[in-house]
Amino acid sequence: MDSAKKGFVYLLLAVLVVTQVYPLLWLVLYSFKTNEEILGGSFFALPQTPRLANYTEAYEAGNYLQYLFNSVFVTVITMIVVIVLASMVAYAISRFRWKLAPVALLVFMLGLMIPMQATLLPLMVMFKEMGILNTRWSLILPYIAFQTPVAVFILSGFMRGIPHEIEESAFIDGASVYRIFRSIIMPISVPPIMTVCILTFINIWNEYIMAATFISDEDLKTLPFGVNSFVSQYAVNYGNIGAFLVMGAIPVILIYFVLSERITKGMVAGAVKG
Repeated sequence: MDSAKKGFVYLLLAVLVVTQVYPLLWLVLYSFKTNEEILGGSFFALPQTPRLANYTEAYEAGNYLQYLFNSVFVTVITMIVVIVLASMVAYAISRFRWKLAPVALLVFMLGLMIPMQATLLPLMVMFKEMGILNTRWSLILPYIAFQTPVAVFILSGFMRGIPHEIEESAFIDGASVYRIFRSIIMPISVPPIMTVCILTFINIWNEYIMAATFISDEDLKTLPFGVNSFVSQYAVNYGNIGAFLVMGAIPVILIYFVLSERITKGMVAGAVKG
């Protein structure tokens, strides 16, 4: 019976690996093929002669570095602001004794219920009046607004589990609220902060709707928006499209392999404490 259970588990894992890994491997093979090989219908065949020129042409024609820089800039700025704001709000809600703390948390939780699509038209009108439409700030500001509620929820849940004796001892030693927050609470909260960073990175890096709505300048497009523009522009050159898609996926894959251990610890710690 145990062997049957193990066999079923291995089969399930094998199916998951095939369904998740195979599309990426297929895309890599696709990116090295010529149009004739791709249109020949041999989806499982290796390229006869790997065509590295697909990557060269996609890199030169696709404005890849500019798209990458825009995505990195928008993502990093948003992550920094979200972490700073959400950690301070979560600390005030979870550690201070005041009557309106549940109300403040509820206000932030209401932000989770607002669909992004419902805000596109009002935000476009507001940004146009403010003069920031078609700038990086037209992406950064709404990204911060949409990512802060979930960050507050995760961090406040974790901070509630921190023993109050730690703060009381620090108060007795003469530490201020700001010193306690900076030197004690923030270092302890590194695992959920990593969780927030991961969720924010994934949501912003792959976001397309707002980028396509608020950005029209070619030099300001983020990587997902740039990939779509490249596909539309080079619809007949399938090898170049595959190469550009692979280059678009590389940053996320690298982030995962570099931070895989921290990702796992952050997710587990955030879930347990939350």
